[in-house]
Amino acid sequence: MRNILIQGAQQYGLTLSEEDAAAFYRYYEFLEEKNRVMNLTAISGEKDVAELHFLDSLALLTLDSFAGKSVIDIGSGAGFPGLPMKLAQRSIKLTLLDAQQKRVAFLDELCALLELPDVACLHVRAEEAALTGLRDSYDMAVSRAVAGLSMLCELCLPFVKPGGLFIAMKSADSDAELRGAENALKLLGGALERVADYTIPGTDVAHRAVMIRKTSPTPTAYPRRFAKIQKSPL
Repeated sequence: MRNILIQGAQQYGLTLSEEDAAAFYRYYEFLEEKNRVMNLTAISGEKDVAELHFLDSLALLTLDSFAGKSVIDIGSGAGFPGLPMKLAQRSIKLTLLDAQQKRVAFLDELCALLELPDVACLHVRAEEAALTGLRDSYDMAVSRAVAGLSMLCELCLPFVKPGGLFIAMKSADSDAELRGAENALKLLGGALERVADYTIPGTDVAHRAVMIRKTSPTPTAYPRRFAKIQKSPL
């Protein structure tokens, strides 16, 4: 795993230290242990976890400067992409948000194991948290959650400060989703800045990062209740 991560990071133009690589391996071991009873991920084994989880997450660090930024990872699950980003860029002030208590308990334990500062793990639904003091309070939001882009925009953009950035991790064939989210962006105060396609080092797996700039405050009517978001996407 060490070589996969260090060499893969180099292909991104990133540098991982031996200490960083060791922390990633502790992450992997804890994930494998808990995954036996919690079903956190369908991906297992050193090579696949290193490439398809860790290196996939680190790709976001190549897109913008995250140093010292406040970042919220929405629908974080087993910690992707936020925790690998934090391990590689320790100055990130990170919030991991998930609606399932067992996942948040896993993240709390993991962050304690890795002795990571400036990480908050929150058990709350995104559409509820966005109506609290967390609204308009982050430099960046990221999400690898499995949901349509218009839905993700409604759930994630309210957290971002005007001028900040939301990055959605999508498949490389998400052109239809991009077109389908145009109306949502107009309503929510966002604008498509660019799309970055990348291939995970050591694989032929192509993914896409959709970068959305928060151009104005999201109207207070959004996000709506989750049932409404599902039933009537913007």
